Amino acid sequence: MKINFIVIGKSTKYITEGIVEYKKRLRKYVKFEIIEIPALKNTKKLSIKEQKNKEALLLKSYLEKSNNNFLLDENAKQYSSVDFAKMLKNKMISGQKNINFIVGGPYGFADDLLKGKHQKISLSKMTFTHQMIRLFFVEQIYRAMTIIKGEPYHNN
Repeated sequence: MKINFIVIGKSTKYITEGIVEYKKRLRKYVKFEIIEIPALKNTKKLSIKEQKNKEALLLKSYLEKSNNNFLLDENAKQYSSVDFAKMLKNKMISGQKNINFIVGGPYGFADDLLKGKHQKISLSKMTFTHQMIRLFFVEQIYRAMTIIKGEPYHNN
């Protein structure tokens, strides 16, 4: 199975350093790729709704390639790390080739994406920057893999 983590915009240097570390660790467990979609430009004249709709257009080409899409949304279902690992393991066992986890832009997802058939997941009821979520989520993917393999990282 391959896990794609789709984000809008580039990560900051300090976030990228942490992500690089977890990407290295993930190599022994799963194919993992971060796909950075360029951030919109000249958004000052756009409303929040217009920005979200334009970002949705950028994301749709990636979402159409898989029926296994998870939108990271603060209002969605939350998993414990163990339950998240179980869900990933079930996806792996079922023979899924790709799974996409998607972070929207700074204002979240357009309504049509949220109302669509995509699955949703929340990392917390707290609000985090879209930059921080990237690092937190990559760490959770790594944590899930160590849980699946019965390795001690989760208990540290």
